[in-house]
Amino acid sequence: MRVQLVQQAQEILGTNDLVMITERVDDVALLIGQMVTMGLPEVLDRHIPRHWTQRGLSWGWTAVIWLAYILTEGDHRKVSVETYLKGMHHTLSRLTAQGIEPLDFSDDRLSRLLRHLSKPAYWHQIEKDLNARSIEVYDLHQNVIRCDATTVSGAHEVTAGGLFQFGHSKDDPTRPQIKVMIGSLDPLGMPLATDVLSGERADDGLYLPIIERIRAGLKTPGLLFVGDCKMSALDTRAYLAKHGDWYLSPLPLTGATAEAMDAWITVGVRKGEADELARIWRTNDRGHEVLAAEGYEVERTCRTPDGVGEWSERVLVVRSPMHATQQAAGLEKRLRHAEAQLAALTPPRGPGKRQITDEATLVEAIARVLTAHRVDGLLRVTWEKQVEQTTQYVGRGRGAVHREKRVIQKTRYHITQIARQEDTIAAHSQRLGWKAFVTNAGLTRLSLQDAVLCYRNEYRVERIFNRLKSRVHIAPLFVKRNEQIEGLTYLLTLGVRVLTVMEFVLRRSLETAQARLPGLHPENKQKQTDKPTAERILKAFSDISLTIIKNAAGEDILRRLTPLSGVQEEILQRLGLGATLYRQLEIQAIRT
Repeated sequence: MRVQLVQQAQEILGTNDLVMITERVDDVALLIGQMVTMGLPEVLDRHIPRHWTQRGLSWGWTAVIWLAYILTEGDHRKVSVETYLKGMHHTLSRLTAQGIEPLDFSDDRLSRLLRHLSKPAYWHQIEKDLNARSIEVYDLHQNVIRCDATTVSGAHEVTAGGLFQFGHSKDDPTRPQIKVMIGSLDPLGMPLATDVLSGERADDGLYLPIIERIRAGLKTPGLLFVGDCKMSALDTRAYLAKHGDWYLSPLPLTGATAEAMDAWITVGVRKGEADELARIWRTNDRGHEVLAAEGYEVERTCRTPDGVGEWSERVLVVRSPMHATQQAAGLEKRLRHAEAQLAALTPPRGPGKRQITDEATLVEAIARVLTAHRVDGLLRVTWEKQVEQTTQYVGRGRGAVHREKRVIQKTRYHITQIARQEDTIAAHSQRLGWKAFVTNAGLTRLSLQDAVLCYRNEYRVERIFNRLKSRVHIAPLFVKRNEQIEGLTYLLTLGVRVLTVMEFVLRRSLETAQARLPGLHPENKQKQTDKPTAERILKAFSDISLTIIKNAAGEDILRRLTPLSGVQEEILQRLGLGATLYRQLEIQAIRT
């Protein structure tokens, strides 16, 4: 196509002094169009002050263009942005209607943007404004808020007062980390509020600040806050109950709850045998009704930590068949490993085979194995004492009839049988798969079935963390100062917000029209989907380029875009952007 365009221009203009430039457009136009629709440049410019001597791009457009690069390339390094701009100068200038200079994206200027984003006075207002705009523009329901925290490890130096500290981590406990706390809106999983905290902090105390900010920003009474067991701290539950909001979270199996859980499970087992448990059904991916859980509930009165106030909450005691199956598989694995280790305690006699010669030592070793594998009381071990006697002559030399002899006795203990206590194991298996949830919502607001199915969607907030770590590659963070770490993390959550909203809007449009999109799964060209991911949507816009032909004076005389496919045009239409978003980059007719 490029050669044909040059030949066409030369035939019409009759000159060889033509310059041809190619810029990759790909998904950049889509991303910028989406961010403009969400009001990102406008909101950022409203809340980040512009110095009276400031020249060049506003902070809002600086952030939007940088985010477009991050989401396209998965690279948040400041040093690489200038190179990126050189290859897309015309495309970005046309899409943003802004004059863009290389200095607009210098390391110093991007650092100042992150410094602004790190300031709570600016960032909290940006979040509040974006939330209100997104809820209004996309008609989002404000019913369920999910809160959770994750850690981000790095090779940073640990300093006093620094964000990177050692703490409990599922990623890499050997490296320092920061903690990122996020509150998100169901069902799309859009980040509403983000806090960046030092990595050594426990999660329990992180919920209240973010809940307070979300409540103040949304100003919607009766929100349901859903979180993991760390959100069930008494202070958090008391705060939500006091302010007329609802909570749903599992109880941790520690302290008084661990003792109460034993009794709750006993009641549940008895109710199960009497067929008195409420059954909760769900529809799986194949459209089949399957048993999700079964359980019952009890009501109890809770008191505030200061003992002044009280409220009523429901304890939902639930058994998940899938969870029980997984725990049963784990129990079977532990039993097998315990049996193998027990058998190895008393190997047969032979070179290098150490024997146990004391019964107390054997008993201690058996108890250690049973405890380590958590199968105490589930295996019965029997053993015997074996004594071997040999007669030897006293002294050196050959034996004789009247020579003195002595008897040498060797004792060893040998495990003869390792038997499973089948009745005990069966009784133990009945107690697998149980979990207790607490909520202060009444039956009309949240039934037992609604509570279980609601918590099953906890993966929605986990997808935010997944995108932070896989799409925008928050780790490793290529900044060191606290303000830069905070600002960059907030910027990356804005990128995740863009992906989440785009995915939600397209899925909702397909669901409303009962339509499916083809061509988003290269590994299966026949597959159509009504639930495309943001990652596959962006991938569908790869290999779109803009060819620009300039004359000797440097004027654009022709701009031609790679033709959009039917799927690309449909996606743009359903997102409310339209194909003109891309076609505005072109000059179809050659200027003479």
